[in-house]
Amino acid sequence: MLSRSLNKDIGELLIEGGFITTRQLDKSKERVTSTNEPLQKTLVKMGYVSEKDITEVIGKQMGVEFVDLDEIELEPDMVRSIPEHLAQRYKVVPVAQKDNKLTLAMVDPLNVIAIDDIRLITGFDIEPVIATEESISKTINRQFGVTDLAEVQETVKDISATDFGPVEIEEAADEEIALDKLKEMVDEAPIVRVVNLIISQAINDQASDIHIEPEHKQVRVRYRVDGVLHDVMTPPKHIQAPMISRIKIMANLDIAERRVPQDGKIHLRHDNREFDLRVSTIPTVHGEKVVMRILDKTSVLLGLNKLGFYRDTQEIFEHCVEKPYGMLLVTGPTGSGKSTTLYSCLNKLNTENVNILTIEDPVEYQLPGINQVQINEKAGLTYPGALRAFLRQDPDIIMVGEIRDTETAKIAIEAALTGHLVMSTLHTNDSAGATTRLVEMGVEPFLCASSVIAILAQRLARLICPNCKEAYTPPIESIKQFGLAAFTEADITFHRGRGCDHCKMTGYRGRTGIFELLNVTDRIRSLILQRASAAEIRQASVEEGMKTMQDDGLRKVLDGVTTIEECLRVVYVEGSDF
Repeated sequence: MLSRSLNKDIGELLIEGGFITTRQLDKSKERVTSTNEPLQKTLVKMGYVSEKDITEVIGKQMGVEFVDLDEIELEPDMVRSIPEHLAQRYKVVPVAQKDNKLTLAMVDPLNVIAIDDIRLITGFDIEPVIATEESISKTINRQFGVTDLAEVQETVKDISATDFGPVEIEEAADEEIALDKLKEMVDEAPIVRVVNLIISQAINDQASDIHIEPEHKQVRVRYRVDGVLHDVMTPPKHIQAPMISRIKIMANLDIAERRVPQDGKIHLRHDNREFDLRVSTIPTVHGEKVVMRILDKTSVLLGLNKLGFYRDTQEIFEHCVEKPYGMLLVTGPTGSGKSTTLYSCLNKLNTENVNILTIEDPVEYQLPGINQVQINEKAGLTYPGALRAFLRQDPDIIMVGEIRDTETAKIAIEAALTGHLVMSTLHTNDSAGATTRLVEMGVEPFLCASSVIAILAQRLARLICPNCKEAYTPPIESIKQFGLAAFTEADITFHRGRGCDHCKMTGYRGRTGIFELLNVTDRIRSLILQRASAAEIRQASVEEGMKTMQDDGLRKVLDGVTTIEECLRVVYVEGSDF
């Protein structure tokens, strides 16, 4: 991030732009005093602003136009008019070319050396604009990386022509290929290249999981992108065994054992970023199926402002997170972003003045400055056992990966009542169901009412692709169906994605959170003590101003953030008025 050549302090500029408050700036400066980090980095880390906000403010102060690379479609040939090594070195991307002028998106528009070098190479006059470092890096990776899987398909053809040739696999054969032959095959360059390309393409496509699924006559490779699985290629059957064995070797698994499930991990660097791949294999009737979960170590270092909160909800949630003691619960199904939300909270609270302990199963992301413990049931390290030990470790903040049983719940609540801030996740459909779930698990209502300060329920919805976003007027029947009878057909406009190369023709790109924050007020505490039902607690919370997930989702639909179909897919609950 830039700071030089600014006439005013970046904090003052952000306040003037309405991005932060004076109180938030003061808190950030307090943290800078203890961490010695740059103010800009601290503001982003604490979730008050995004890198985009800061870059936009800096550009305005410099008199340089800000461009959002995620919202414009670039010509590949124009982008590649600059060699990749220069684009990476200077963090620049060409965005437009007219007559003899090249518009260049830069992290640092004041870098005259970069401007001069690129002017000499291209022969164009350079007009610098400013963009975020993250968006420039993504664009470079997308344009210079593997843009499709044609390269993988070509490599697969090479494998067919190698010395070991295609291997016929009998359907019922238990040992498809002799182990010594297999070891030779997995060391061959084409197999190594195929596996590397499949992984790197998945990272470039921002996939969360890679599925390699053996079928009768072929192998199916699928990526989960934005929560939805997509077919990407179908390699021939004869490379199944060496490809899966190569992955198992990378994950330190036993390639000779194909009859039982195995789990391992691959650590790798891609484009100067660190990734962990959590590898799981299971035997199927057609061979071993492999799933690789891609864990980007930088993806959880998000500010709360990047998760999809509206400002009013975020302010209430931040106030709850900053309380010195009590229990904060995040609920939702698997894959709804609960862990990311908790990590963002920990990232905000992580200073040298506090002792933070987490117990997780497994520890997916390692956060500097935080003491993280992984469950090991074989060795006797369980959630209850770890929590008891935590209470003797002088903690300020405790994060419990998941409340699974009564014993864990009771110890966590005891910690919350004895002066610690405890954060955890729970599997319930909405926020109101969390307290009743704790009571059903055997926690006394008075303990629940005394300890829980807020419950956040959430889902993840796909964002409309900004590159192919278009407006449309929905039929009046649809408007009425979604509880918008007060609007006429001419009053309301929805948005959707047409489908383009940026979003792989899906119309969606990226995801955002849909939230429901239940603040435990005196009225809610009274209902918990009376063992009120989840429906009664929900009704009371709505009367006190809680925005339900349906409300939040519909607001995002009306704001053109997501589509009504996506909202129904992830939020709709039968019997609701959504």
